[in-house]
Amino acid sequence: MTESVGENDTLPEPRIREAEGLSAVLSGLPRTRRETEAWLDAFVDGNRFTIAVFFPLIGAIMLLGSAERWSFIPALLRFNAPLILFGTVVMAAPLIVGVIPAIDRRALAGVGVLVGYTYLIEYVGVSTGWPYGEFAYGISLGPMIGEIPAALPVFFLPIVLNTYVLSLLLLGERRGSRLLRLAVVIPAVVAMDVVLDPAAVSLGFWAYLDGGAFYGVPLSNYVGWVLSAAVSVGVLDWTIDRAVLEDRLVECGFMLDDLVSFVILWGVINAWFNNWLAVGVALLFGMAILQAKRFDAGLLRPSTGVYVPCVVDR
Repeated sequence: MTESVGENDTLPEPRIREAEGLSAVLSGLPRTRRETEAWLDAFVDGNRFTIAVFFPLIGAIMLLGSAERWSFIPALLRFNAPLILFGTVVMAAPLIVGVIPAIDRRALAGVGVLVGYTYLIEYVGVSTGWPYGEFAYGISLGPMIGEIPAALPVFFLPIVLNTYVLSLLLLGERRGSRLLRLAVVIPAVVAMDVVLDPAAVSLGFWAYLDGGAFYGVPLSNYVGWVLSAAVSVGVLDWTIDRAVLEDRLVECGFMLDDLVSFVILWGVINAWFNNWLAVGVALLFGMAILQAKRFDAGLLRPSTGVYVPCVVDR
């Protein structure tokens, strides 16, 4: 699936249309990286409502039903770790697909560093209580590496990427300043945890052993998040190909749809548990998405089924 830069410059853009029937699906599967990226773009764009609106709404119902033991949620599906992981990956798909073309070897190395940091800081946190405060997981989030969920980077990395992408859009022509980028993105990462952590604690995902002043979350947690945000944003900013990423921001109207999902999912859950300050911060992210002009009619158009693209006229 590897193509040289020269070939990419001369080849025409792959032609994509909706597949009609299984044979069209199979014959229209992508064969090169270029076709794969175009196919993924079309798939995400054609299923925006399902991914960015339907999934988080169903996710909120499933998680609240699990926490509140609603009778219509079967016991097998309550806090079902594979379902939680699947839903997280689906909602993150617009962000992942949007960023893929900007991932070269340098950026891939950066992702590796961030994955390693995610496990390391979580290990330190679980073992010592520093820097987030002493906490323990209350439900299973899938296979564990010691006391750490193996899928932890799947939950953490989109937070960093979403805020980075949003900040690039909002900064506009001023985004060329690295200092300004870091000054905006780091607080934005912490703000996302202001939304996430109270909802997760209310659901019972994890609990802080000494409680906390902010809906059960200690303020030390956010001091820890300043550290993690600074490290993660610094690594991301240094390793990712920002020029390619900025081009993708122009091409991909769906790139912030994962953040839309975040606002819906955790905003609804916080509202249910009366975590109104967290709801307010979620709404601020919603306003930022509007300001960035990334909430359009494509997000409000319900799908009649799953849109499956195919590559044609090779």
